[in-house]
Amino acid sequence: MASVTELPQPSTSSTEHLDVVIVGAGLSGIGAAHHIQQALPGRSYAILEGREEMGGTWDLFRYPGIRSDSDLHTYGYAFKPWTNEKSIADGPAILDYIRETAREDGIDRHIRFGHHVSRIEWSSEEALWRVHAEHEGRELTFTCSWLFCATGYFRYDQGYLPHFEGIEDFQGTIVHPQHWPESLDYTGKRVVVIGSGATAVTLVPAMTDRAAHVTMLQRSPTYVISLPEKDGLANLLKRLLPAERAYAITRRKNIWLQRTVYELSRRRPDLVKRLLRWRLKGKLPEGYDVDRHFTPFYDPWDQRLCAVPDGDLFEAISAGRASIVTDHIVKITEHGILLASGQELPADIIVTATGLDLLALGGIEVVVDGEAVDLPERLVYKSAMLGDVPNMVFVFGYTNSSWTLKLDLVCDWVCRVMTYMDLRGYRECRPVNDDPAMPTRPFLDFGAGYVRRAVDRFPRQGTYGPWQVKMSYAADLKALRDSGIDDGVLRFSGRSAEARRAA
Repeated sequence: MASVTELPQPSTSSTEHLDVVIVGAGLSGIGAAHHIQQALPGRSYAILEGREEMGGTWDLFRYPGIRSDSDLHTYGYAFKPWTNEKSIADGPAILDYIRETAREDGIDRHIRFGHHVSRIEWSSEEALWRVHAEHEGRELTFTCSWLFCATGYFRYDQGYLPHFEGIEDFQGTIVHPQHWPESLDYTGKRVVVIGSGATAVTLVPAMTDRAAHVTMLQRSPTYVISLPEKDGLANLLKRLLPAERAYAITRRKNIWLQRTVYELSRRRPDLVKRLLRWRLKGKLPEGYDVDRHFTPFYDPWDQRLCAVPDGDLFEAISAGRASIVTDHIVKITEHGILLASGQELPADIIVTATGLDLLALGGIEVVVDGEAVDLPERLVYKSAMLGDVPNMVFVFGYTNSSWTLKLDLVCDWVCRVMTYMDLRGYRECRPVNDDPAMPTRPFLDFGAGYVRRAVDRFPRQGTYGPWQVKMSYAADLKALRDSGIDDGVLRFSGRSAEARRAA
């Protein structure tokens, strides 16, 4: 009788071990996976994604006109050229770019969709994280040596909605951009978009294609700047040079431009105000009240500048398809919005572009050796780790530049740390603050309303050394790429007996 070869059976164990667990399959998670594969090809890893699709923000948001407000030559990955002719790109194009990266690198095969991580527990005795996740109603546990939190910075299940008196009386449709219904038809409708940030600035011109009229209702204005949708130099270089070379040159150019505008705004705010106002006056109708509708009470870059690609918002205003009203809401009525001035804005659809609800580390409960970690009590180390929390990395991009610039630096740095530990036989590293009297301040020193509402939920930063959070790509190049690993703040431990003998 011929022997029968038994096929391997699926493991019945409820715990799976991996070298690295990445939480989140958005822009950051896919980027982290690429760096780990390239720098540490022998490491096993998985990406746990709570939703059923990759792409994070760019898959979640479906509102009309969604796009990046950063140029894609700096918002794109350092390792993968952005080849689309549009520098300020729409959401679907960015999502395609993320998916293409995952597919080309085989990263998509490592993603576990529908895995919602709720709790992580570190054991110093085992030098392991236990990652608790739920999938299809089942509780699963993963163990790993390193954890990378690529969870973004806002709640995916809901956006921020302030209380509006009378909102239940409105007879039309109310929509939050974070939950845009595919079936919403705004053809011939009067639309009021509440808000003045990047989402509102994007939505207003995009909806004028079918709406009867779109009004942007703002309590206070935001600084906006018109930028070309296509980067002429970038597209010229792509025709003359290999894609990687053209991308690298354009990326360096745009990093320099971003930094120059930001630093000029901080050193000479009045000059930048005048320049922004002068540019606006040339794009809006004669006699338009620029000061009321486009001049905030704060200085440029106290909050993020909103990009208007090819001046589409100003074109819509000039053509009479859109308007801006700067006033305070008294209440929502049956057929519109009553303002403090006494004016009532008629509306068939109200879009509440009122911002995000920030969430640190995706709301995951963090436990180290049996003790819960209170995030506001922890300091941030090199904008990448938390004080006294071992073998865990997170990424929070720049508020004054492209998110991905920080991502690439953090990923490169953590791969160097892991290699350093391998060579010396270490199993654990944790940042330790030896100065408990060091003054602290908020992790996010930024004036936007969505930040002020949530800053107390986040870790804090110190006032010197690697405990400072510097929103500067140049400073992070020195701190993350060019500095040594063993700086006296990172403490390494857990050497195996073999490693101790070899040393």
